[in-house]
Amino acid sequence: MSRFDFVVIGSGPAGRRAAVQAAKLGNSVLVLEKGRRVGGVSVHTGTIPSKTLRETVLNLTGWRERGFYGRAYRVKQDIGAEDLQARLHMTLDHEVDVLEHQFARNAVRTLRAAARFIDPHTIEATTEAGEIQLIEGERFLIAVGTRPHRPPEIPFDGRRVLDSDEMIEIAKLPRSLTVVGAGVIGVEYATIFSALDVSVSLVEPRASFLDFIDQELIQDFVHQLRDRGIAIRLGAKVAKIEFEDERPVTTLENGRRVRSEMLLYAAGRVGNTDSLNLEACGITVDHRGRLKVDPRTFQTEQPHIYAAGDAIGFPSLASTSMEQGRIAACHAFGLPMPPAPEYFPYGIYSVPEISTVGLTEEEVKAKGLAYECGIARFRETSRGHIMGLNTGMMKMIFAVETRRLLGVHIVGEGATELIHIGQAVLNLKGTLDYFIENTFNYPTLAEAYKIAALDAWNRMARG
Repeated sequence: MSRFDFVVIGSGPAGRRAAVQAAKLGNSVLVLEKGRRVGGVSVHTGTIPSKTLRETVLNLTGWRERGFYGRAYRVKQDIGAEDLQARLHMTLDHEVDVLEHQFARNAVRTLRAAARFIDPHTIEATTEAGEIQLIEGERFLIAVGTRPHRPPEIPFDGRRVLDSDEMIEIAKLPRSLTVVGAGVIGVEYATIFSALDVSVSLVEPRASFLDFIDQELIQDFVHQLRDRGIAIRLGAKVAKIEFEDERPVTTLENGRRVRSEMLLYAAGRVGNTDSLNLEACGITVDHRGRLKVDPRTFQTEQPHIYAAGDAIGFPSLASTSMEQGRIAACHAFGLPMPPAPEYFPYGIYSVPEISTVGLTEEEVKAKGLAYECGIARFRETSRGHIMGLNTGMMKMIFAVETRRLLGVHIVGEGATELIHIGQAVLNLKGTLDYFIENTFNYPTLAEAYKIAALDAWNRMARG
């Protein structure tokens, strides 16, 4: 039986960061990964593939230049699935290479095997060839991520009805696409395929979507999607999905029928915890297979077993998963950790991008705070003009009494990069005055911070 100080199950962002951190503290570390290559969902089917796909689409379609040259402008006239996958495989190979080198440099052992607990300190690891090894660990981290929710009544066939894992490997681009589920993944794929001039219908059973985002931003976002011809069907559940003439037809409970060449079912994900035999450790999961942890230490019901990443639920971001893994490893081996900053940025890599940090206007109202908002449109900046941007906005929220920044919300080109200025000022407890008094490079989209701050300042002065 092999014995390690720290056994990590899963090599995604949480597992990777935890393993390296534990190794740097002088511990023997083993990472178990049941996939063919290290990297987890983030590298192989989730974060990296979808963002690579997005970047490829924006480049090949000439999307960013259409503000100048019109909607018919294209860099490449006939774009096929093979065009999208060429760049994808290059990116994935690079990510895996970097990760394997990082593990080797830090003396982190890896084993390609599926893990199953026998008791709270012992794991049975089964390789693809069926060989079984027993592994004893002093401490563990469960970082197994999630997989798409696949209800039995949905007729998945890997060709016409797919889940989000299968979307990155499609053999042929459809002319029309129905996306069921307007969560982050559904919205990202719906807008990416729309940028390819695929006719897209977005179906969501709830009356609203992306409810954690400031609603003024969502209104602007929805306006842009509708303007592009995306059909948004809210407030009606899917009654059935069946095939007619080899095409999926989605019938909604209100009787509406949505026909398309292809259907992406992206209504939720479930934790990859069902094969771990967690009962042997006395650890329970919720109805979606997610683990409950102490939000400060990431310990499960068993103090020596930690969990991090998507398997513990919201926010399910690669960035926060990495930090959760690092905090878990530090706590496991007695390294004192300062509390995490209060606010982290959330990025949605749709077309256009959405990124947000801090409180939404709805949350500020619920807290009963006196506040004022400032708005900047990207077209108001010289850089936006140069780039041909007709859309894009930034919203900043300030407390009236203290002038403290409470939240920044951006929709438009470069939103996920721009948000970090707001994040820094927010976590450093900065005020409106920072944006008024400081100089920004000209011309840049970051000037929107000054424009939005001046807008809020003017409203406060009038008040």
